[in-house]
Amino acid sequence: MFDWLAEPSPPPHVGLLLLPGFSLAELALWRTAHACLQQLTGPAAGTCPTLSVDGRPVLSDLGLPVPADGALTPAALDTLSVLLVFASGLPAALPPSDALVVTLSAALHPRRVLGGVHAGAFWLAAAGLLGGCRASVHWSLHEAFAERYPQVALSANLFEFDQQRLTCGGGVAVLDLFLALTARQHGQALAGQVAEHLLLERLRPGDERQRVGLRTQLGVTPPKLARAVALMEAHMEDLLTTDQLADLVGVSRRQLERLFKQALDQAPSQYYLELRLNHARQLLRQTSGSILQIALSCGFSSGSHFSNAYRQHFGVSPRETRRRGGDATACRPAASPPARPHLEWDAG
Repeated sequence: MFDWLAEPSPPPHVGLLLLPGFSLAELALWRTAHACLQQLTGPAAGTCPTLSVDGRPVLSDLGLPVPADGALTPAALDTLSVLLVFASGLPAALPPSDALVVTLSAALHPRRVLGGVHAGAFWLAAAGLLGGCRASVHWSLHEAFAERYPQVALSANLFEFDQQRLTCGGGVAVLDLFLALTARQHGQALAGQVAEHLLLERLRPGDERQRVGLRTQLGVTPPKLARAVALMEAHMEDLLTTDQLADLVGVSRRQLERLFKQALDQAPSQYYLELRLNHARQLLRQTSGSILQIALSCGFSSGSHFSNAYRQHFGVSPRETRRRGGDATACRPAASPPARPHLEWDAG
């Protein structure tokens, strides 16, 4: 358990370091939960000042400037028991000489917890602060993080506490992280009161997975359909035929096709292809693997086969996607994109 969470302990001072493009929604969730805790406990809730690298306002993902309460200076760090890096989107390469990376390296202290939200773990890893730790980033950034920082045990969970490090996938999991910290500092009952004020149905533990399953997305989902999708996800490179899928699931081919048509309005083969193409696009945007390597890892027999299928689906070539990087507007969406499936990643 972290020093600052031990009993008795002073009110925590949690600095929220905002980096350009951070998620305004994630910051709002944290500040809203903290305001609720303050109403219930008063000064015992501690503080959560916003910081920027230079003390100036920071532009959020919505293009709105958010004022900072101060700059990330050694004096400011000395007042903090926790520093959380709020960042969103795939960062550029972060060399050890990067000014912020150097500052974070110097922020290491036995009685200070360091953490990151959404993409915040990229900076902590670049600063050498996550070696041997479990760390969580937003699921859309997993491939890039795994390639850049193989020494870090990447987690698909909502959030992780490990060796005085806090990392969170972002989104509404920010609330789950806040409530978990509240429970450890003030007790489960008080965390439950905050959740009740926020109309949350329950307190989600950190080891729940970030991505939701088909049952959550589509309502009542036949177990055999969910099983078929899980098999597709597990066999991106060594492809299964529709007949093989049907045999493994325990239905006839016609029954399997009927399940996909009713729930997803697609044939199994088309859904499978779109899963592979979407995964390939993520790899193109986030990793440095060659186009041929990515094609083969996504079950295509050749680079030309992959390029033709990719262009037909997205309207641009794999090379164009790689050149445009993480620009979400670089590729038009598919006419009928598949529902986002549940991916069973290894939590490390």
